[in-house]
Amino acid sequence: MPGISARGTLARYFSARFLAAMVAMFLVCCVLIFFVDFIEILRRSGKYSNEASGFLLVWITLLRLPSFSELTLPFAVLIGTIVIFLMLSRTSELVVLRAAGVSVWQFTLPAILVAFLLGIGFVTVYNPVAASARGEAERLYAAAFGKGDSFLQSAGNSGAWLREDGEDGPSVVHALRVLNQGLELRGVSVFQYSPTHELTERIEAKRAVLKNGRWELEEAWVSAPGREPVLYENYLLSTYLTPTQVRDTLGTVYSISFWDLPNFIEIAERAGLPATQYRVQYQLLLSRPFLLVTMVLIAATCSLQSFRFGNVQINAVFGLAAGFGFFVFAEVSRNFAMSGLTSAVAAAWIPVIVAMSLALTVLLYKEDG
Repeated sequence: MPGISARGTLARYFSARFLAAMVAMFLVCCVLIFFVDFIEILRRSGKYSNEASGFLLVWITLLRLPSFSELTLPFAVLIGTIVIFLMLSRTSELVVLRAAGVSVWQFTLPAILVAFLLGIGFVTVYNPVAASARGEAERLYAAAFGKGDSFLQSAGNSGAWLREDGEDGPSVVHALRVLNQGLELRGVSVFQYSPTHELTERIEAKRAVLKNGRWELEEAWVSAPGREPVLYENYLLSTYLTPTQVRDTLGTVYSISFWDLPNFIEIAERAGLPATQYRVQYQLLLSRPFLLVTMVLIAATCSLQSFRFGNVQINAVFGLAAGFGFFVFAEVSRNFAMSGLTSAVAAAWIPVIVAMSLALTVLLYKEDG
């Protein structure tokens, strides 16, 4: 019986065309993102520093590019699939396949397999590279401009707060300023509790620097119940956080590798930080291959019509609009999870399941009546 098998010549032909189109669209998106981000880096350079070299700014932009471009992969798959289906329809290749008894599911299968494998590759290989590059970009950015993202929870202009556990018991840390991506704090106040959650001492320090397993406080006034405050030039406070964990992971969710996310969800919880954003990111990455398959199905619903029936361009626009609508739906769902209104699993998987079900329903109605 005629068809397209997983290893057949037609399967390899279609797979190669779909892969080339998806990769080409992804590269186009990368070029656009690079120029937009480079302009933004130049603007920030003029605002914060006049000493950063042009080479450094280009290098920071290139390091940031992989993490930003990851977000465009679903659109690259959607547009690439639509383009190939339209090209196959224009050259009457799809008409010939249909006449030979090949169903829509059979010549859509190569695109689905390519998208699924591409998603797995991006999650397991590309994402760790992008996370590592993003972390390096943040370090270079902090060194060049004296700024950095903080993993602490800020509340307006009142400074930043952190609750964490250490060998000495839980503690609550407040800092007026956060520098070097959370590795250095200024204007520090610490409320130290015993393992039984009784207040043991209050510390006021000029500066705190995070080292392995401890905060090193400088010019610290330490007061305890029933004792006079004592000034220490250097004072140590235990912590479970390490500089690498803070700098490379807790600085921003996009600098965390897929393989490291489960570990650092646990780290965030032990440090008293909300781990919602890390759970959401982990589930989004797990659902990425299925999201790309959904994009292929959406593209198939609007681009398999023969050119002789007309309205091909309109259908393609509807497909792009459907993809954009799906993106908005997924983003709203993610924000619900970030606000604690729904679980991370539901936020990541419900949009994919709903969109995939709708696309399959439309294809079944169009092709099988």
